[in-house]
Amino acid sequence: MIATRLRAFLFCALLGLGLGAAAQQPAKDAAPGPNDGCLMCHGDAGAKAASGKSVAVDAKRFATSVHGSMSLPCAACHTDPGFGQMPHGAVKPAQCDSCHDKAVKDYATTVHGKARSGGNHVAATCASCHGAHDIRKSSDPASRTHRANLEATCAACHGNEAIIKQANLPGGNVAGMFHDSVHGQAMANKTAAKDAVPTCIGCHGVHDIRAKSDPESRVSRANSPAMCATCHASVKAEWEQSQHGKLRHANVLQAPGCTDCHSTHQIMRHGDDKFALGVIDKCGNCHADFAGTYRDTFHGQVTKLGFVQIATCASCHGAHQVLPKDNPLSKVSAQNRLATCQACHPKANANFVSFDPHANKHSRERGQLLFFTNKFMEILLLGVFAFFGLHTLLWFFRSLKAVRERRATTPPRS
Repeated sequence: MIATRLRAFLFCALLGLGLGAAAQQPAKDAAPGPNDGCLMCHGDAGAKAASGKSVAVDAKRFATSVHGSMSLPCAACHTDPGFGQMPHGAVKPAQCDSCHDKAVKDYATTVHGKARSGGNHVAATCASCHGAHDIRKSSDPASRTHRANLEATCAACHGNEAIIKQANLPGGNVAGMFHDSVHGQAMANKTAAKDAVPTCIGCHGVHDIRAKSDPESRVSRANSPAMCATCHASVKAEWEQSQHGKLRHANVLQAPGCTDCHSTHQIMRHGDDKFALGVIDKCGNCHADFAGTYRDTFHGQVTKLGFVQIATCASCHGAHQVLPKDNPLSKVSAQNRLATCQACHPKANANFVSFDPHANKHSRERGQLLFFTNKFMEILLLGVFAFFGLHTLLWFFRSLKAVRERRATTPPRS
């Protein structure tokens, strides 16, 4: 009985060793991968071209990429005639148009494509945004073009001071400006639904990015209100009924649009103190005369000191629904002026609103009483300074004479 059990134990042990050895041998029937030949060299993390540039490919990252998951061979993108020879020389970059012809055609007309064709080799290419051997679908959270990663992707150029200077990129560090804006902070702090926050491509497009000077650009002066309306449709509807919007409809492109008041990459919350005070200067870009007379008033003087609990331009004229005072719907029309003032001054009456909120002390036509009062004060001020200036000068000479006389009559000390 013992001998029988011993023979069974030895048989099982030998069988186990045989199976283990067989498991360590590669399967003779396993088909090689389409890129195994390339990865023999390029799979080495230290692989470099003759120029010293790395030509290494991370096999695992490629396998999880959109192309790797489709088992595309390297030759599908690298189409040089000599590519199949080993070893091969330098090869051209991957030709994306073999599959993505429309996207490549659109790219050629963009600001990046035109810069490239003009000899600017710093301009973004397909790989700059999508990657090379690690391309993933935009819906993949690990993708460079995923909503959460777009700011970092664009910042690789538009947030890099060296590249900004080298390529003379317009606007400076726009990635940093966007990050600090209301849109950038909402995305970074996740204070809004991820699909509700504009990203770089939300305004500039994807494969159709154009310079703002291009009439077909989404961010050109003519098109920017429509672009903003993709999120702020109700605000655009108000603006279109305003004097500014009507001028734009009349093709007066100098009339203010969204970006003139809110800026482009530095958009702040309208409730922020800095924006509330800064918008006065924004209005002054077009209405310099009214901004100047506003600064002369109590309201203007106090806001200049940094207080925001005082009426600004928007307090009286409105923000997006600005209308001329002869329009009955205007907040400063004769019918509505009292109600507008009572928003801050509840006890205001008809006599209270009879004053000129933009009284100009330099214009006789705007009010003779203020004009002549100002002239009288200027003459009085100049007269006082002239009189006491002359008095001080004469007193100085008299004092100088008295000192000299005193020295002349004082005997020297022994």
